[in-house]
Amino acid sequence: MFVSTPRTEASILHADLDSFYASVEQRDDSSLRGRPVIVGGGVVLAASYEAKAFGIRTPMNGRDALRLCPQAVVVHPRFSAYSDASKAVFEIFRDTTPLVEGISIDEAFLDVGGLRRIAGPAADIGQRLRERVRDEVGLPITVGIASTKFLAKVASAVAKPDGLLLVPPGGELKFLHPLPVERLCGVGAVTARKLHDHGIRTIGEMADVGETVLVSMLGGGAGRHLHDLSWARDPRPVHVGRRRRSIGSQRALGRRPKSAEDIDAIVVGIVERLGKRLRAAHRVSRTVVLRMRFDDFTRATRSHTLYESTARNDAILGVARRLVAGATPMIGERGLTLIGLSLTNLENDDAVQLALPFDADANGALDVTIDSLRDRFGTAAVTRAVLLGRDQGMVVPMLPD
Repeated sequence: MFVSTPRTEASILHADLDSFYASVEQRDDSSLRGRPVIVGGGVVLAASYEAKAFGIRTPMNGRDALRLCPQAVVVHPRFSAYSDASKAVFEIFRDTTPLVEGISIDEAFLDVGGLRRIAGPAADIGQRLRERVRDEVGLPITVGIASTKFLAKVASAVAKPDGLLLVPPGGELKFLHPLPVERLCGVGAVTARKLHDHGIRTIGEMADVGETVLVSMLGGGAGRHLHDLSWARDPRPVHVGRRRRSIGSQRALGRRPKSAEDIDAIVVGIVERLGKRLRAAHRVSRTVVLRMRFDDFTRATRSHTLYESTARNDAILGVARRLVAGATPMIGERGLTLIGLSLTNLENDDAVQLALPFDADANGALDVTIDSLRDRFGTAAVTRAVLLGRDQGMVVPMLPD
């Protein structure tokens, strides 16, 4: 893993493709350009800026979105096209600088601090990057430039769509303090309400109240974190090659009642996907986290840590089923609208001490064999009986694990 050197100059870029899925659809179908476009059906996966002007956001219910904008065009997602576009854009990122930290398939941090002599100032590099993405891939992209990752990301959000914004060294607080508190990473709806209740609406007002007050309002970790951000303090460098600390997948269920068998089948499908991702990345996990959302929009998590790390589907599924069983009374009372699993405490599979093979498939050979069959003949080549005839939802593209 490579790490960029922290800098005082404005040399960190946050490059973020604009309404990525919708922009790809408008690129590939000229009849969609300039029109409100919704990608997805039951749930809005992406919306063009023409659709966002009507208040459409992700992950809004599709029916609600069409009530806001009846003339919107709904298109089915084409994930292979989005993956291809992402790969092309990341090739441009890496051709710009070797210091690229991917955040998702449509955004990344780039450190260009060492390129001034050969490529010019960061603003020029950012503008050329935007032009290349537009000319070579056909997509709009916004670039924020600052001395820290946090400020660069805020700058790109302010500059959207299809813009470029440089926060000059020494001008960080002048740029940051007039912005609403919602611009800070970690300020969601609940935190924003708490701040508003105390008369704090701008980042500058948050900075003025001081760390002690924020800690008393929001707790130690969140209070200190937001106080640092309000004063533009973010020492994180750009990391290259840093591996994920967790992987996860979730499935929205809607408000229709789900039987225990339906929920179990969804959990099985999620474990199948996550287990394959683990093995493909040559990693193992020790902790399984169950995430749930209920009819009243509240959420709950449950977790269990295994005695030893694993990438075996049966071991992960056993833990997941026990977690779901323990939450069954809560699910029955409050209704389940979303279920997800995360695998954390990840390690490389070659760094784990091997256990004695007390059973015939202790090393997960069956899982590996099924993975290879699916890679060769398609994901439906081998399917668990419990999943036959069941919709397992969409598998969205993502950065490599």
